[in-house]
Amino acid sequence: MKKLFPLALLLFSASAANAGGIVTKHASSVQLTVDAARSTAVRIGDSYSASGTNITATTMGGVGGAGTYDVHTAGDAWSFSESLTTKDAVPTAAPTTGDTPNFSNITSYTAGTAGTLAGSIDNAHTMSLTAGGAGSTAIGQFVTEITVID
Repeated sequence: MKKLFPLALLLFSASAANAGGIVTKHASSVQLTVDAARSTAVRIGDSYSASGTNITATTMGGVGGAGTYDVHTAGDAWSFSESLTTKDAVPTAAPTTGDTPNFSNITSYTAGTAGTLAGSIDNAHTMSLTAGGAGSTAIGQFVTEITVID
C-alpha cells in the first residue's frame, strides 16, 4: 500500500497534457433605425470691409454704419467698394418643433420613413434584413469569438 500511495498522488496532482481547450462564442444582432426630423443652424456674425483707390477715409464706417470718404486727388480716377453684413439676431426662446430660427445658414432634414424596414434572426444565426424607406438603416452583424486556453 505504501508503494501505491506516492503513485496515486502523482497521478492526481499532475496536469494532463490536453488540459487546455477551445471556447467559442457566437452572437448575432440586428439594428433598425429611422432618422428623426432635424435642423442645423449656424449664426453668422458682423463683418465690414471698405476698399478703394485714390480715396481718403474721413470717418471709417464699420459695423455701425457707413463711413465718410473723400477723393484724395481731385480730377484723378477713383474707385470705391464698401460691404456690410449684419449678424443674425439671438433668439429669445428655443424654436418650437418644426420651426427654424431666423438664422442665415439653415439645413433641414425631413423625417425618415420605416416603409418595409424589418430584420430578424433565427436560432441558426441566419439574418433577414429588408430595406425601408428614405432615412432608414438596417444593419445585421454576426460575431464569432474563439478563445484558446493553455
